[in-house]
Amino acid sequence: MRILVADDDPTSRLIVQTALRGLGHDCQTVTDGAKAWDAFQARLPDVVISDWMMPGLTGLELCRNIRQHATGRYVYFIMVSAQGFLEEILEGMTAGADDYLVKPLDPDDLQARLIGAARVTALHRQLAQQRDEMKALNHELTSIARHDALTGLGNRRALQEDLELLEARVTRYGHRYCMALIDVDHFKSYNDAYGHQAGDHALKAVAAQLKAKARSGDALYRYGGEEFLCIFPEQSTERGTRAVERMRTGVQRLGVLHAANPRGVLTVSAGVAMLHPERPRSASAVLKEADEALYRAKQLGRNRVEHVERGQVDPGQAAQDQPSGVQLIDQAEYVKPAVFRHPA
Repeated sequence: MRILVADDDPTSRLIVQTALRGLGHDCQTVTDGAKAWDAFQARLPDVVISDWMMPGLTGLELCRNIRQHATGRYVYFIMVSAQGFLEEILEGMTAGADDYLVKPLDPDDLQARLIGAARVTALHRQLAQQRDEMKALNHELTSIARHDALTGLGNRRALQEDLELLEARVTRYGHRYCMALIDVDHFKSYNDAYGHQAGDHALKAVAAQLKAKARSGDALYRYGGEEFLCIFPEQSTERGTRAVERMRTGVQRLGVLHAANPRGVLTVSAGVAMLHPERPRSASAVLKEADEALYRAKQLGRNRVEHVERGQVDPGQAAQDQPSGVQLIDQAEYVKPAVFRHPA
């Protein structure tokens, strides 16, 4: 073990140093409490053996400093004094000392105390390791609970939680967001023709392409089945639509064969809507607008992106637009989407 010895008495220091080195320990000695504190911070020993009365800092002060210093590892502290009064022993233990030795030090007594110190420090290391493993496991479980097992994108639970935060940021800080609902075209016929295993591979490929085309700040979720949802922070409707158009083009260029699709390959359709502080409403209302825009894209032939311009929602629905908590399923709103015409 790494052991720090603090004692202003040269004879006591030599006795302890000789005994420790004879037992195979790595020993460092200092002559006062202030130097001991500096050495402790620089070296972080496993055990500190400190005299009670010293210049700079007393043994009690040194012990209290060490206990208040969060290092993430436990340090065993042995207090040494020429007196063996019970009151003094209790004061030292209350300050944080683990053990107590009375001068003149007996090497065999010191060895016995160090055996106990080795066990205690080993136990604390084991507990610290288990605590770190538990933190890592909890983090992993949290990640699993918020991610779709097939695609690795955020799941409905993550979307629900994030939409609540998004809605609060729009209200409090005036942020704006674009939402896009993206649906794989003719996916049921794809599963019927190629099987569900091939369908799973296709969804993974689509998800990977969407992620590749997204910015680092964008958030992607598997909304359900063959539907995906993307949130674009601080993006206008126009920019959000262009971003989704890049995704649509990227999926088509994957060239995943789909005989039932008129284009011969797997394609996606999308609807885009915007949550803006100048028109406060619930995130679920905006999500419904994006869903209506997606439905329009399907009606117009698929493999296209459509968006909802601000002010296109029926004014009669204004009362329903007010924030009332996030719900992923809401009453339908009349929306007149605007077609995004991508190059032929």
